[in-house]
Amino acid sequence: MRDNILNILKNSDKALTIYELQDALGIHSVDELKQLNEELRSLEEEVIIYHSNKDKYMLLENSHLRKGIMRANKKGFGFVEIENMDDDVYIAQENMNGAVHDDIVLVEITSKMTLDRLEGRVLKVLKRQVERYIGEIHFDDKNMGHLILDDAKIKLNIQIPREKSLNAVDGHKVVVELEKRLNNNTKYEGRVVEIIGHKNDPGVDILSIVYKYNISVDFPEDVKEEVSKMPMEVLPEEYENRKDLRDVEIFTIDGDDTRDIDDAISIKQLSNGHYQLGVHIADVSHYVKEGSPLDNEAMERGTSVYLVDRVIPMLPHELSNGICSLNPNVDRLAISCVMEFDGSGKQIDYEIFPSVIRSRIQMTYKKVNSILEKNIVPEGYEPYEKSLRMMAELASILRKMKEKRGYIDFDVDEAKILVDESGKPTEVVLRDRGIGENLIEDFMIAANECVATHIYFMNLPFIYRVHEVPKEEKIRSFLGFIGTLGYQVPGDIKDTRPKTMQRLLQFLHDKKEFKILSSLLLRSMQKAVYRPENLGHYGLASSCYTHFTSPIRRYPDTTVHRLLHTYLFEGKIDMSTIRKWEEKLVYISEHSSSRERAAVDCEREVDDMKMAEYMEGHIGEQFEGMISSVTSFGMFVELDNLIEGLVPLRDMDDFFHYDEEHMTLTGERSHVKYSIGERIIVKVVRASKEDKTIDFEVVRKV
Repeated sequence: MRDNILNILKNSDKALTIYELQDALGIHSVDELKQLNEELRSLEEEVIIYHSNKDKYMLLENSHLRKGIMRANKKGFGFVEIENMDDDVYIAQENMNGAVHDDIVLVEITSKMTLDRLEGRVLKVLKRQVERYIGEIHFDDKNMGHLILDDAKIKLNIQIPREKSLNAVDGHKVVVELEKRLNNNTKYEGRVVEIIGHKNDPGVDILSIVYKYNISVDFPEDVKEEVSKMPMEVLPEEYENRKDLRDVEIFTIDGDDTRDIDDAISIKQLSNGHYQLGVHIADVSHYVKEGSPLDNEAMERGTSVYLVDRVIPMLPHELSNGICSLNPNVDRLAISCVMEFDGSGKQIDYEIFPSVIRSRIQMTYKKVNSILEKNIVPEGYEPYEKSLRMMAELASILRKMKEKRGYIDFDVDEAKILVDESGKPTEVVLRDRGIGENLIEDFMIAANECVATHIYFMNLPFIYRVHEVPKEEKIRSFLGFIGTLGYQVPGDIKDTRPKTMQRLLQFLHDKKEFKILSSLLLRSMQKAVYRPENLGHYGLASSCYTHFTSPIRRYPDTTVHRLLHTYLFEGKIDMSTIRKWEEKLVYISEHSSSRERAAVDCEREVDDMKMAEYMEGHIGEQFEGMISSVTSFGMFVELDNLIEGLVPLRDMDDFFHYDEEHMTLTGERSHVKYSIGERIIVKVVRASKEDKTIDFEVVRKV
């Protein structure tokens, strides 16, 4: 009956009453009428149809109503993101109807659809997605607790009776769950489910953000028990059915402070002059058994989270830093992908197999770059110099091959925040990226492509890392903007092949605004995600790609290892196995993508907080930076160490006109014009760790 109801509403040019639906369906019995009522109620609850005040029904997609996600602003207003609509719907504060950040809402579009800015009002909060709220608790003289929420975008009044406070005291950061709504849509009673710590305790500031994103800090008892029974060295029976590579020169290259070592590499020049590259990845799936408490916890976490002063691992330290980590001078189980490349970078042959390896040395990027960039060989690296130079040679060939097919290098800088023992930031610098870092990236990409392509041509269920083609309107908008700067890019804008984007970046490379423009172009791209379908990887110009090389810190990689064991090493490709993985990979892909987004958002928010805290100690000081964005309320300036702050319009000593098309601000009296990409000197006038904001004042143009 459901399909028939939907077909009738779809083909109707007006809203229908239940009696009109009854006639159209040819319903005469009481039982059928009861079923119609139940289906309509169900469709209404699922927000597929809309039930109007006049007791009529219509398809939601045919109405002036839309379902979307509220993105609230701390000033009280918000925007609703609606799937398959390019423009968000602006919701004024008086039209929020109790909706808060991240709620799924039903919104009525009140402006004409033809206007540049869509406006609307929230009719109903369909689902409150945030289940736990983080904040600082304070008690009034009646012993009632009140929560000052960390997230200023969430406008809720939450009170906590003393008996539901877990004995928290004033100033404790707590995790609260809502129990019941009180007198309106924004006033609730809640209970404390966890005390994070006092706001002044070291590290509690970061933990508060971690809890906000539902990232687990501690491992459950059943996981700890499982790990406690694991051997912390390779057992004799585990060497069976594995290729013994312990005599091969294999080593690792990582950052100075890396403890979870996923990948090791080896190289050899063959008699035909070709390169034989070995990428050896920790065999995590051997230890993390499918369906075990450890596996379930790893799947739930999805990824390790890397914060300024700590790592929240996907796997317990006994595995991530111990038996799974490819530490030097100990036997370790691995899955090896050994590839043969000719002098042009074409892959001639490959082999994927389970192995046992023994890394010779734990190298660091800094010392490898010393050899490859400065010709200085650090002590202990002498035996490996020849191999490193051969690796650099092959990496350069592979990179040229990638660039030839359209690989897009956005060359985006990253900030590194240095902190003292108490977590206080002492310096913010740019991360170094040299030949060593690029070399490892090139080799890992080669292995990921090799593994993905092999399983793809076996036509078996698999998990891919996909990056879809950018939407034409996004690229059109970007080209329109750079056109206002006087840059006209030749060529067809409908041609969105990676080669076209690569040429666009090359065209912009020598422009003074390149750093900002490349970042804007990157934001025009779609996000890379995990999918059980192979849709290619646009940014890498790769027709088939997966994540195989980091199973200690990413669950999709662990899943890829499990599938390699199942399909290749154990030969299980029967129909029941295929059906099982077809179903399971849908959830793993969606959940892993979701947890990756949460981890990235958490890492960014922690960085923003620590940068603001760092600038609290530099009030009144002057810095040089570049205008990174111009808005109707001011302009953002990015310093050379990537700290970004706002020059608020209200603080500027003139009335400035905002030109949205050209992204400029022009002074009415002074005629001074500020535009994106310009370099200026600014002074720090305000910084707030709590609000994660930094305000600048213009000193002069450079």
